[in-house]
Amino acid sequence: MLKNKIYQNFLIEITKNFLLFLLVFSLIALTVRAVNFLDLIVDSGYPISTYFAYSFFNLFGLIPKLIPISFLIALMMFILKHNEGEFTILWTSGVDKIKVVNIMLLSSIIILIFYIVFSSILSPSALNKSRQLLGNDKFNSFLPTIRSKQFGDTFVGLTIIVDKKKDMEIENVFLHDTANNLKNLSANSENTSSTTVIAKKGLVDKNKLSLIEGQIISSKKDNQENELIIFDKLNIDLTNYNTSIIKQPKIQETSTLKIINCLFFKNKDDNFCNEGSKKEIIPNFIRRVILPFYIPSIVLICSFLLLKTKKIYFNKFCVFVYSLIILVFTELFLRYTGLSTTIKFIYVLSPFFVFLFLYLVLFYSFSNKAALK
Repeated sequence: MLKNKIYQNFLIEITKNFLLFLLVFSLIALTVRAVNFLDLIVDSGYPISTYFAYSFFNLFGLIPKLIPISFLIALMMFILKHNEGEFTILWTSGVDKIKVVNIMLLSSIIILIFYIVFSSILSPSALNKSRQLLGNDKFNSFLPTIRSKQFGDTFVGLTIIVDKKKDMEIENVFLHDTANNLKNLSANSENTSSTTVIAKKGLVDKNKLSLIEGQIISSKKDNQENELIIFDKLNIDLTNYNTSIIKQPKIQETSTLKIINCLFFKNKDDNFCNEGSKKEIIPNFIRRVILPFYIPSIVLICSFLLLKTKKIYFNKFCVFVYSLIILVFTELFLRYTGLSTTIKFIYVLSPFFVFLFLYLVLFYSFSNKAALK
């Protein structure tokens, strides 16, 4: 009964330390990533609420990437903390070391399930919602996207540059439209290939742009003569303009069910499931489903610290390096699984063969009395 209570406490301690490290690392990574997301406000003119919601949903994309290293550090701290205390008492009382290894393996199974749930369900769903935010929300104001003497390409096919900017007023305005966003300014819009607007002054009011004293130059197709219109005042509504932010879901933002349907049920979707995209779909699927199975091997590598040997290649630094090599291997070769069938099968089968090999080595070492010295 007492031993069961001790094992339960061990399991809780590993899980609590893991969650703590995962939370700290995730918040640090999110802080760094959120700085880059400021472009949504500064360059694209989205409201602050969209920025915070987008950052929150992207947290779910960061967490799976930090799970392995968080678990490794939590496990190393747990073993080093108890190796000279509680573990010594357990060994003296006749407890087999392999039982403690099994407890740590149980914690790795919990983390494995946690990993798969996050990477296969929560992360794709949250990242997809973040992408939908950009697609559904309109930009809040055109003013932040304008910078003095710098080309702005916030909107698809629309380039803008101003000489001076002060509060809401701008001077020497140049607009060049190649996506026919301004084709309604031409008398013959159907034959217009691009539109250029030049104005001395302008006033920006949220999503509306008022230009004063300028001219509209409409370039015609088939080498026809350009059209020139001079104006005293021109109002342009930018509400329905599309920003250059990518709004279509990426592969990592696609549901796992859709990926499975593509890989195993041969659903040929020209926009998503095709031979070219499978080079990226396969590594993404393996990351979600197969990569978590490398986590139990981390437990077995760290369990070599229980051998109590003076051999240098089993000290805490070497064991930590061995574990890092596994993590680096999983990331380094993952990207090649979509390019080579051989690498794909090696990657998929490796966690099970590595686990079996390490477990047998540990079992033999713990059974050998010399290993206990």
